[in-house]
Amino acid sequence: MRDSKDSAFTLLELLVVMAVMALLMGILMPVLGSARSQAKSLVCRSNLRQLVIAGLGYAGENDGFMVPAARDMWNDSGYHRWHGARSNLNEPFDAAGSPLRAYLSETQVKACPANVAFLSGRQWTANYEQGCGGYGYNMTYLGSRLWDPKSSIGMNARYAHTTAIQEVKQPAMTLMFSDTAMSTDGENLIEYSFAEPPFFCWQGTVFEGDFMSPSVHFRHQGRASVGWTDGHIDMRQAASHHGENAYGVESSHLNLGWFDPVGNAWFDLE
Repeated sequence: MRDSKDSAFTLLELLVVMAVMALLMGILMPVLGSARSQAKSLVCRSNLRQLVIAGLGYAGENDGFMVPAARDMWNDSGYHRWHGARSNLNEPFDAAGSPLRAYLSETQVKACPANVAFLSGRQWTANYEQGCGGYGYNMTYLGSRLWDPKSSIGMNARYAHTTAIQEVKQPAMTLMFSDTAMSTDGENLIEYSFAEPPFFCWQGTVFEGDFMSPSVHFRHQGRASVGWTDGHIDMRQAASHHGENAYGVESSHLNLGWFDPVGNAWFDLE
């Protein structure tokens, strides 16, 4: 009979096995993490595609005019957005009141699967755009007529009236939706439903002296998902941009910014 001691693992053998397992885990974990991240970005792009299709569907049934981003923005009522409506400022937006509801496959905006730790709550100051799923719309150039140099309508009407699809000269180069977020304290992110261009535009004039608060969120390994007005979706790398937003926050520390070349060309109608 063979001695049972001969079939046992020695301490050295156990240490070798453990070292090999640790080495394999060190190799596999980044690969698995990258695979999970890629899977989430694919789902995110699918969500954006649904939003773009919904936006185009809305335009198709509304004489070519795009969905309003925030039709009551000017009077500060804050009850209506492209992604929903609410009756109390301290409540999240309800997707049932979204003008895009009839054009979305699940009648609501799907949340980005990147699991961004957005602040949530019922206080207006804590999360004033809650319910947009982490996606933002090109309000300045598509969801309003802030840009229009010829229009004589007042401010209320400029937010309530929008751009016609035929006014977009290069749909493949005009952003409709993208990953977005905002920070008001430098530590936390809140949902933000507008993809802001780098510079404010008013009646055809682009004010390049000061940057807007960046809201494009590069949450997918330094890249952001972007949905374009012609219907295609792609990923964009963050440009090198530094500066404080309207809340005194250095946005680049939270992966907020724009992509190259930094300017309004990716947002405007030209």
